[in-house]
Amino acid sequence: MPEITYISPDGTTTTLDARVGDSVMETAVKNGVTGIVAECGGACACATCHVYVDGAFMDAVGEAGDLEDDMLDGTASERTPHSRLSCQIKMRDDLNGLTVRIAPKQV
Repeated sequence: MPEITYISPDGTTTTLDARVGDSVMETAVKNGVTGIVAECGGACACATCHVYVDGAFMDAVGEAGDLEDDMLDGTASERTPHSRLSCQIKMRDDLNGLTVRIAPKQV
């Protein structure tokens, strides 16, 4: 199982095993990681699972799709080049060790 490390805005670090195919958001919600609200349940419709992907994983994770990009532009606060919606990142074996910082404010 690949591991994901979540870093909360206050610096708290949580490392979890993720099932291949589950999203970064699903793994956080199932395990009670605070800061990822996930109001829409993973439908890419709310931006309340906004995270910043560690630079070492940006190429592997890839760019946001059109719908996600629009959602980040329209509703995510403090967007950066590393911003992604965690509901849109599906875990794979090659993402083992993925680190994401949870955005300080979820819209």
